[in-house]
Amino acid sequence: MANESMFVSAFIYLVAAVVSVPVAKRLGLSSVLGYLVAGMLIGPFALRLVGEEGQAVMHFSEFGVVMMLFLIGLELRPSMLWRMRLPIIGLGGSQVVLTTLAVTGGALAIGLGWQMALAVGLILALSSTAIVMQSLQEKGLGGTEAGRSAFSVLLFQDIAVIPILAALPLLATLPAAGGGGHDGGGNVLSDWLSHQPGWMNTLMVLGAVVGIIFAGRFVLQPLLALVAGTRVREAFVALALVLVIGIALLMNSLGVSAALGTFLAGVVLADSPYRHELESDIEPFKGILLGVFFISVGASIDFSLVAGNPWLVAGIVAGLFVAKALVLFVLGSFAGQGLDQRLIFSLYLAQGGEFGFVLLGMALSGGVLDERTCQVLVASVALSMALTPLVMLAEEKLVRPRFGTRVAGEREADEMAEDAPVILAGVGRFGNFVARMLRSQGVEVTVIDNDSEHIEFLRRLGIKAFYGDANRHDLLEAAGAAKASVLICTLGGEEQVARLISTARKHFPQLKIMVRAVSRNHEYELVEEGLDFVIHQNAGSAIQMAEAALRELGWRAHRASRAAKTFARHDHAATRALAGDHRDETTYIKRVRQSLSELEELFEQDAKRRERESATPWDAIQLRKDSAAGYPDAGGAKDGD
Repeated sequence: MANESMFVSAFIYLVAAVVSVPVAKRLGLSSVLGYLVAGMLIGPFALRLVGEEGQAVMHFSEFGVVMMLFLIGLELRPSMLWRMRLPIIGLGGSQVVLTTLAVTGGALAIGLGWQMALAVGLILALSSTAIVMQSLQEKGLGGTEAGRSAFSVLLFQDIAVIPILAALPLLATLPAAGGGGHDGGGNVLSDWLSHQPGWMNTLMVLGAVVGIIFAGRFVLQPLLALVAGTRVREAFVALALVLVIGIALLMNSLGVSAALGTFLAGVVLADSPYRHELESDIEPFKGILLGVFFISVGASIDFSLVAGNPWLVAGIVAGLFVAKALVLFVLGSFAGQGLDQRLIFSLYLAQGGEFGFVLLGMALSGGVLDERTCQVLVASVALSMALTPLVMLAEEKLVRPRFGTRVAGEREADEMAEDAPVILAGVGRFGNFVARMLRSQGVEVTVIDNDSEHIEFLRRLGIKAFYGDANRHDLLEAAGAAKASVLICTLGGEEQVARLISTARKHFPQLKIMVRAVSRNHEYELVEEGLDFVIHQNAGSAIQMAEAALRELGWRAHRASRAAKTFARHDHAATRALAGDHRDETTYIKRVRQSLSELEELFEQDAKRRERESATPWDAIQLRKDSAAGYPDAGGAKDGD
């Protein structure tokens, strides 16, 4: 029956994950928020589809966080960590210390003893690595100044778990509760450590960290090579899981964060030639388990406890958000961040963290906090995590547009009085190429972007770049939109693109609007709107790379070039023909299959024609035809074929 109950719970969690993400995406929300709401709905305080066993599922799904930090470690070479030491120690260390002091002061003010208050401050100083990293990735903010600073702070917090765990037993003022928090599950090592002095536990933890680093260098690398040499994918996947699970078990038996151990292992293996294979093998497991973890967080919120102590829980959650956001906002200012980046940096990291659940359990079992305090804090941390996606949404939709460029005393939108023929809205990696290409041909471009870091970089390159929100009519007018000929939009968010198109068409109808589509569906929607030019963000570079690959395979240059141009023209025409059907999946798939067949037939006919051509390497007549046709005009109003 226990096994059957576990299967039923797993089935419910997975169904909730499958349903919640598409619904959240359709509503324009993040997947994390979808998971959390799904957990609240299926939890014991709503539909009651899962009950007490939800806690067991949460412990299991915390493994998703462990895998996530292992993958993060794989992306960080030791040399990169050394280069990042200043923001990690400076920003991260300052955040933990200042937040701990602020929360400790608040806990003292409501009557907690200094030991309990300090324990609460240390625990609540941590933020949610899982939620923040997932959201930064979804919103494309990982490469921004705020994203990099957030990563540095989260990295320091994860490392800080070890000294916090070591400090908690020193703050004990109550009889140990036993059985709470970390469960050794009868593990011989954890049982032995429970009867040893605190310094022995600390020594064992340091020994485990050194052992992981040593094993990663001298044991795991040869072992990975040995298993990879068998060319049996299942064996390599099994080894990857054994690696992560084994380190997690070791760290758990020592009573410290399993995520920290696997993160260190990831860093050690970052220079391994098998890094990418490890990433691809573990990524699917990480994604599923993280989703289940978020659902279990939503299901774990004790709404009866919240209802019984509404003002206390609300005060803790609000106080935590305010204290953390203020600390982070000030630190962002010292770090030289623009206001837009500080808003993201401070609001995205203002919640409690998943490791708070582990630390609260340790504090309860070690006699640092009493049971009622732990229950209230668990509910508060879970609620703060559940509210975080809403805070992020409010920051994006309400705070950033209203205050990101016009707060008194902060950076306002730059003054502009331009008359360049081209306006470029948004200048990430894609827009950077566009701006430099036009500049190289002597075409003046006015760039508008709300990322102050991008703006300063472009100015150093000698390109006219101005800070501001391109969706604002007054800024477009100041940028010379009334006189300009072309508006190029390379903004990252589909909603931002839609707003800019609407504003430009309403106030500056003479502008030719050229848009970079961020996905195929986005491209279809833009084509349906009849824009002057639409291109998928990966189309040109992908076709050029395929053409280069054909040359490397021995194709003559003119044949590879002709194939690339033919494919580009066909893809362009097919995209416009399929735009009206992309919402009907059955019809769409049928049309796509038909289009692929037509493309194959087209190339087959081309191959037969080449056989009839003379042995002359370059066919002048055909070359003139191809040159005249070139790559397709990506206009949405007409095919241009």
